Amino acid sequence: MLGGLANWVTDVVDALGPLGVALLVVVENVFPPIPSEIVLPFAGFVAEPDGWGAVAVMVGAATAGSVAGAWILYGIAALIGDAALHRFVARAGRWFGVKVSDLDRAEQWFDRRANVAVLVGRCVPLVRSLVSIPAGFRRMEPVRFTLLTAAGSAVWNVALIGAGAALGTQWDLVERWVGVLQWVVVAAIVAAAARWAVEVRRRRRRGSAAA
Repeated sequence: MLGGLANWVTDVVDALGPLGVALLVVVENVFPPIPSEIVLPFAGFVAEPDGWGAVAVMVGAATAGSVAGAWILYGIAALIGDAALHRFVARAGRWFGVKVSDLDRAEQWFDRRANVAVLVGRCVPLVRSLVSIPAGFRRMEPVRFTLLTAAGSAVWNVALIGAGAALGTQWDLVERWVGVLQWVVVAAIVAAAARWAVEVRRRRRRGSAAA
């Protein structure tokens, strides 16, 4: 399935150029199975024969698509609202081992580090799209969200599109490198989740002992 998807992605980029890149990146933000590690390097490969100006156009198109896709997720989260999220956690959070107090701490963490979370998060595989969701729930100031999303996305797009242009016919090597990075991110997320679960259990034990 992924092989067929990759072929479709390259066909769209080859046929539509920057417009196809922008549209694919919008979809990739909302539907992660669309692989940016194929879209962006191939865009660089397609643009490179026309010079680095054409590569810059691809970067601009990809960044515009990134911002548009991020705003879709931001808008959905903002529409659902923080209050609805709290009600859901209050009703069903126990099935996931999450309490309202845990959610409050997570939101406080995001509020303190929102700028870094959005800017850096846009450069991290797997996290790139998801970071728009807490920003939407917390109704992050729209102009700040847009600028940080555009800056972080531009870094990611320059790296992958530039690598595709530089590698030429070997542009597909970028997918392998990003794949390794994704596994590193997965391992870090699992480790962080395990640490969080241990800390939650310890807090609850201390609370039970005090009671």
